[in-house]
Amino acid sequence: QVQLVESGGGLVQAGGSLRLSCAASGRTFSSNAMGWFRQAPGKEREFVAAITWSRGSTYYADSVKGRFTISKDNAKNTVYLQMNSLKPEDTAVYYCAVQYSGNIYYTSSYDYWGQGTQVTVSS
Repeated sequence: QVQLVESGGGLVQAGGSLRLSCAASGRTFSSNAMGWFRQAPGKEREFVAAITWSRGSTYYADSVKGRFTISKDNAKNTVYLQMNSLKPEDTAVYYCAVQYSGNIYYTSSYDYWGQGTQVTVSS
């Protein structure tokens, strides 16, 4: 029912910035939240950030707090992830997802996923 289209990934040097976008089809106001996750080769998918549709409450992993900012445009059904002061350890495939209910930090609680966009940070 919901399709997610991501953009903004690429190659950047350490200390640089990127902004990821995730456009969701249909109305997502009835969902609880949109989240960003990432997965590096050989590692589990991990929570990065999330934002609720109704109130705009934000949540961040400790590893990105202070460097990344999640935001949304309700009219466009679009969520953004501004990534500053990027580090090589931020290199991963980044996924956006829609959650209708559940724990905001749990990968398994999200119902629809994008195909992912590659972010590579060189040292």
